[in-house]
Amino acid sequence: MFRSRPRIELKSLDQVRLMRRAGLVVADALATVRAAARPGMTTGDLDVVAAGAIAEAGAEPSFLGYHGFPASICTSVNEEVVHGIPGRRVLAAGDLVSVDCGAVVEGWHGDSALSFLLGEHGAVDDDAPGVADAEGQGLVRTTRTAMWAGIAALAEGRRVGDVGVAVEASVELSAELLGAEYGLVEEYTGHGIGTAMHQPPDVLNFAATDRGPRLRPGMCLAVEPMVTLGGPGTDVLPDGWTVVTTDGSRAAHWEHTVAVVDGGVAVLTAHDLGAAGLEPFGVRPVPL
Repeated sequence: MFRSRPRIELKSLDQVRLMRRAGLVVADALATVRAAARPGMTTGDLDVVAAGAIAEAGAEPSFLGYHGFPASICTSVNEEVVHGIPGRRVLAAGDLVSVDCGAVVEGWHGDSALSFLLGEHGAVDDDAPGVADAEGQGLVRTTRTAMWAGIAALAEGRRVGDVGVAVEASVELSAELLGAEYGLVEEYTGHGIGTAMHQPPDVLNFAATDRGPRLRPGMCLAVEPMVTLGGPGTDVLPDGWTVVTTDGSRAAHWEHTVAVVDGGVAVLTAHDLGAAGLEPFGVRPVPL
């Protein structure tokens, strides 16, 4: 017998455009949360901000109630990698904050995440000069750059596994340039997305022997590397959701929902369809 791969949902261009609507809701919600974040706020406060932005857009949160998850976003701070539950944790200047958000519009999902250092007056710009926490800023930028490298691979590659090759190479290059040691989390991956938040195929963040299915127009994929300032190992807290680094090192997480279309890619959760992030890789997003 032949082993078949799970069926991948291919979207029409009109369906991709519906997903773009969900993607813009997510982009706006994340921007609102980032702008609102201040020392002294709780992660639960950030969830209230996100829930309000999603509701105001006429969308629904993808995360709330998903397998029992109790909030509209995931908030992961410092040693927390992903899936942190918003609550009473009070944010402080110097924290490294990751926010993951999903929204659904007319049955179609968008999913995106970002990380930032929290300063005395709010989120610190990823590229701001003279940041005291150069190590943390380097981690945030390394993870963001690795995500864009993976997205660029979707535009130029042949198989889904090309994303992982590009992400791993990008993290290794950043480590060499910055003189840092990074851990690339392998236990959690990107994924297909569409009429469900998580669909086949898995989108690995590392190079693997199996390069995965061939890229085809209509695929919509979430590319989301997670990088640490220590080892790649993770554990799950007793709440059953929050993933933390085994060694207690800080982590960053970036994610975008990307559509593979005729002629290239479109980043559905970026306001500019990914133009700025892809420019350093010589890639232009396809207009929708």
